[in-house]
Amino acid sequence: MTNTPPPAEELRLIDAELWQLDARRSQLLTRRAWLVAALQQLQTPQARPSLQPQWQAPRPPGSTPAVPRPDASAPSVQNVLLILGGTLLTVAAMVFTLVSWGHLGITGRALVLGAVTVAALGSPLLLLKRGLRSTAESVAGLGLALTVLDAVALHGAVFPETAGAPYTAVASALLAGLWTAYGFLPGADTLRLPRPAAVVAAQLPLFFWAIAADADSYGLTAALLVTAASDTVLALRVTRRSVRVIATIGAYGVGAAGTLAAGWLTWAASGPSAAARAAALLLLASATALGAAWQGSRTPTRAPGAEHSLALALTAGLLMVAALGGVARSALPEVWTVPVHLALGIALLAALRADRLPETVRRGLLWASGAVQALSLLWTLPVVGVVVLGPLSWASQAWTGTPPDARAAVTVNLTWPPYAGTVPLVLAVLAGVLFLAVRDTTWRPRALTAAPTLVWAALVTVPAVLELPYAAGLLIQGATTAGALAVAVWRSRTVELVPALVASASLALLSLATQSATLITLGALVVLFAAASWRAAAVTAPTALGYAVALACATGAAADWSAPHTALLVLTVPATAALLAWRLGDSPATVPIELTGAVTALVAISMAVTDLPILALVLALCAVISAGTAIREDRRPLGYAAAALFLLATWVRLAAWEVGTPEAYTLPVTIPALFVGHLRRRRVPETSSWTAYGPGLAATLLPSLVTAWGDPDWTRPLLLGLAALSLTLMGGGYSLQAPLVLGGSVLTLDALHELAPYIVQMADALPRWVPPALAGLLLLALGATYERRIRDVRRMRDILGRMS
Repeated sequence: MTNTPPPAEELRLIDAELWQLDARRSQLLTRRAWLVAALQQLQTPQARPSLQPQWQAPRPPGSTPAVPRPDASAPSVQNVLLILGGTLLTVAAMVFTLVSWGHLGITGRALVLGAVTVAALGSPLLLLKRGLRSTAESVAGLGLALTVLDAVALHGAVFPETAGAPYTAVASALLAGLWTAYGFLPGADTLRLPRPAAVVAAQLPLFFWAIAADADSYGLTAALLVTAASDTVLALRVTRRSVRVIATIGAYGVGAAGTLAAGWLTWAASGPSAAARAAALLLLASATALGAAWQGSRTPTRAPGAEHSLALALTAGLLMVAALGGVARSALPEVWTVPVHLALGIALLAALRADRLPETVRRGLLWASGAVQALSLLWTLPVVGVVVLGPLSWASQAWTGTPPDARAAVTVNLTWPPYAGTVPLVLAVLAGVLFLAVRDTTWRPRALTAAPTLVWAALVTVPAVLELPYAAGLLIQGATTAGALAVAVWRSRTVELVPALVASASLALLSLATQSATLITLGALVVLFAAASWRAAAVTAPTALGYAVALACATGAAADWSAPHTALLVLTVPATAALLAWRLGDSPATVPIELTGAVTALVAISMAVTDLPILALVLALCAVISAGTAIREDRRPLGYAAAALFLLATWVRLAAWEVGTPEAYTLPVTIPALFVGHLRRRRVPETSSWTAYGPGLAATLLPSLVTAWGDPDWTRPLLLGLAALSLTLMGGGYSLQAPLVLGGSVLTLDALHELAPYIVQMADALPRWVPPALAGLLLLALGATYERRIRDVRRMRDILGRMS
């Protein structure tokens, strides 16, 4: 028999056993954590196997293990701890230096700082031997920070009278040398921090030495540019990536600051001497950028910015132009500033023949030349805009008098840009460069297209720039327009017609100053563009017609004609356009000419709307032109437009005669419509009578019926009834549905109109029960019909069901 202990004894035994299990579990978990840490230090993250324990505590049946995912990897935790530790130690050293320094003597101070610094710089060597690279990097960073604190402490204790700038220059130079030497030590050459830190410290000595020497702006800028040049050389020569990146950042940052400062000095130079010194600085920056671009294009694998060689060469070229241009600007009048810079930019095109230059550098210099030329072109645009758009002001003040000169003619409501005396020269030089320098097979056609445009722009600006007389300005701009048009026609390129069209429009507006100039100029433009239509008629012929419209309007105004009477003169242009279109046949210019004629006809109609008799005449003439055009086989649909215009002309004439009878307006529609319908029935016998006669009959019958219902007299209803009766009999005699139905319907409604008073009297005489009775009979009839239809449908359904 089993001896069961008492409950109290059994509870004590269970508690003792559970305590032993807990103690054993704690021991095992501690051992497991140590093993995991040891394996993480020995294995790399890429090849680290899963470190799951081989033994797990038993879980209750059916439970799922909850394995929490780590929020950070072990190397990340390690780096964070090391960085925080180094930072805290650095802060502690700073606090000690700044707060507790005064409690020690000079010997104690030197011993403490020296011991701590030597320990911090020496510890990484021992840590590297043990394979603790991250810890060594952290301690090395602490040592470098301590050297900076040593320098600060020495200044406060040993050299308190020394000025800050020279001490900073010397200290930063010594620190740069110390950190460089430390980075080359046999045991520390694999550390990443010392050499990049030395590059950072090397940015300060020259600049602070210049401050210590009381250098002016030129000296400070030179210090920045020399430092940037040194960084550039270092970035191009070293192989260590960390040093190369820091040197590149320093070259770009310090170089940009020095370049901007040199550019400002060039802009603010008060004389040739100051401009020459600033130019020397810009040339230094240019040489640095050019050397970097050259080296980067030759050794792309080692250059830090090999992909930026093109941009560096572009920057070098622009800085060179700015430097030399600044010197010239200080010695020449301001009007020559842009031409001098343009000449220097064009000089960069010599890179085209420099075979020794790398291809990337050559392209960068060419882009710099192009940028200078583009900026020069942008500088000329305000003057060209004033010359071309300024004449728009004459549209609101035409024929008010001859302006004093060509500049006053284009600046009626505008301001003349300053220093514009060399604009024609700049435009001409740019045209010459495009014509002579661009030889590439891809860009050559574009250059030959742009060069005439620049020549045209140069010529149209000459009268305003030189303040020539108004008449001379008109002659020069007219000759320029003719030349641009001749070149475009000779080359047979439509895009080159744009300058000629713009110049002609500006010339036409400019001629509005006087009456004689307007008439002569518009006549010359009509002849010029008409003569050019032998090769480019699709553009020049409509343009000639447009200027002919303007000439007709100007002629009417000069003769003191009213707008409606001038419209008759304008109609000569649509007539001419119709004749030209008939003469050209299937030419590409036919449609543009016809569209121009149609628009001109609308202009003439709009000019005549204030005078109804003239408007009727204009509409009739437009109808004649449309009918003449409709004679052509491919323009037959215009016959409908001619008929509509004839009808509108008739209506307008009737309105001018104050005719109010509707039949006077509808019969001119009905008679031609019935005639056309009769012809249609003779040619195509199967044509429906509704198609042939329905529109024409409805055009008169329906308006007359509406008018007859409101006419208290008996004449109109009688005549309408006789006409409707005649149509009904004719439709029955010839078996035509449209006259029969329309005539019968109108006859019935007309009769009801005449019998309406008697029907009303009869309705009053009828008993009150008659209308409901009639309505009931109607509903019964409808119901019976509906029931019969339903019966027929059911019968059909039964038949179909038996068939299936």
